[in-house]
Amino acid sequence: MPRYTVHVRGEWLAVPCQDGGLTVRWLGREAVRRYMKNKPDNGGFASVDDVRFYMRRCKGLGLLDHDDLLEVALENNEFVEVVIEGDVMSPDFIPSQPEGVYLYSKYREPDKYIALDGDSLTTEDLVSLGKGLYKIKLTPEAEKRVQDSREVIESIVREKTVVYGITTGFGKFARTVIPISKLRELQVNLVRSHSSGVGKPLIPERCRMLMALRINVLAKGYSGISLETLQQVIEMFNASCLPYVPEKGTVGASGDLAPLSHLALGLIGEGKMWSPKSGWADAKYVLQAHGLKPVTLKPKEGLALINGTQMITSLGCEAVERASAIARQADIVAALTLEVLKGTTKAFDTDIHALRPHRGQMEVAFRFRSLLDSDHHPSEIAESHRFCDRVQDAYTMRCCPQVHGVANDTIAFVKDIITTEINSATDNPMVFAKRGETISGGNFHGEYPAKALDYLAIGVHELAAISERRIERLCNPSLSELPAFLVAEGGLNSGFMIAHCTAAALVSENKGLCHPSSVDSLSTSAATEDHVSMGGWAARKALRVIEHVEQVLAIELLAACQGIEFLRPLKTTTPLEKVYDLVRSVVRFGKL
Repeated sequence: MPRYTVHVRGEWLAVPCQDGGLTVRWLGREAVRRYMKNKPDNGGFASVDDVRFYMRRCKGLGLLDHDDLLEVALENNEFVEVVIEGDVMSPDFIPSQPEGVYLYSKYREPDKYIALDGDSLTTEDLVSLGKGLYKIKLTPEAEKRVQDSREVIESIVREKTVVYGITTGFGKFARTVIPISKLRELQVNLVRSHSSGVGKPLIPERCRMLMALRINVLAKGYSGISLETLQQVIEMFNASCLPYVPEKGTVGASGDLAPLSHLALGLIGEGKMWSPKSGWADAKYVLQAHGLKPVTLKPKEGLALINGTQMITSLGCEAVERASAIARQADIVAALTLEVLKGTTKAFDTDIHALRPHRGQMEVAFRFRSLLDSDHHPSEIAESHRFCDRVQDAYTMRCCPQVHGVANDTIAFVKDIITTEINSATDNPMVFAKRGETISGGNFHGEYPAKALDYLAIGVHELAAISERRIERLCNPSLSELPAFLVAEGGLNSGFMIAHCTAAALVSENKGLCHPSSVDSLSTSAATEDHVSMGGWAARKALRVIEHVEQVLAIELLAACQGIEFLRPLKTTTPLEKVYDLVRSVVRFGKL
């Protein structure tokens, strides 16, 4: 019998359909009828006939024709919305689709796998998992380690040994012994009570990364989770069934308890969940639509799912990869600006940088030499001012290897820490199968990734700070020898005047965001957790800083391409002409 899950004013209703010849209109009316039946005041309607509505798919938000047959218009177990005319959306309403829905309506389930063993995940792999490019499977070695560690937990339960988080309460209640008959209830209560985060939910890519990273940590075999439960989590990841995880609420020790608890809440079939098929819906309905069963937690498994630094670190992986990309792009954009401002390449001479051989500085200088005027890539623009009387350029051009270089070295340093962190066991207590015991420790403390991501924000910000100064030089006719604000008919047209203001605003905002969050700590859990990392905010603000850097450099790129128009018909080097052509394929010459 076909069955549909219908969303009406925040309620999810399962509507069976015995007759395939019924229409979309019937489904909407039946969903409204069931909604009214559940409300003391009938939802404010006298009868179903008073309700005017339209219907759309949750996946892709496509509108449905009321007269279409259900068997033609919808698939079995499809998720749809009834939108009642005249309703005003509450600001607290969770939309059926996250931002960027047009991307997810094109989602295709991957057919390639990444094998996780808990030891060899890379930041690039995690970002790819976040994008939905791969499914997950465990290596045989990881499966064996997971089984061995679980046997230690089963032995503790059988022998009624008092062990933190397995047969006791948590935090301040660590000395409270829990009866064997309530150990499963203990784990469920832990997940429910700790699901206390606030804010927008993580977008699907970030939730996938969080989920994949938790799977990788569990695969190390020091958490005590059962292989059966871990395989269930993997099945949910592979089906892209993603729990509702608010972005705020972690202090970064004891791990990322609030966000990971929300992750676990969805896995046990409670709270909200999202999939490309359903959009946001009750977790139990989303899992049912994908033929999956909620996890039934065994002793220690709730704690195994929620204790660790995976929120900080998964966001940190995205930050590192985006920072790496924009740092490379910054060199290209700056080189193009130098050409437009008729700068010299002498400051990038190999011998200069050999005298101060920082790796990042030398790499950036090499990239500038590869992009700018040379025997291999001659530039007509460079040739036009070869014999000018200018001795040296402003720091914003001449010192790019030094300033961009340390940003590159910062990214490499942070990537090393994050790579170690994503392959680390960060639970408490740790389960050592070979020793047959559990040991309480502090690997859950997020100070390492928190400090690293604060450092990343400071280092990468400078790419925007120096870029904004180059934008100023491009727009200022007394510095550029170009039309004011890079526009003909100045006065009638304002050109890049306010684009530069936007860049200045973003750089100023970044200065506040670069204040390290990890210098703060507030005691929590009745002083049992008396020092914390604040790594969640470190990760989120690092991403915001990087987003601003991307935007400032985009403004500089547009300004440099605009400036080169006033130097035509002269050409720059072949690599930089290709950059110009790429920009002009999507953005035409600006006349305003």
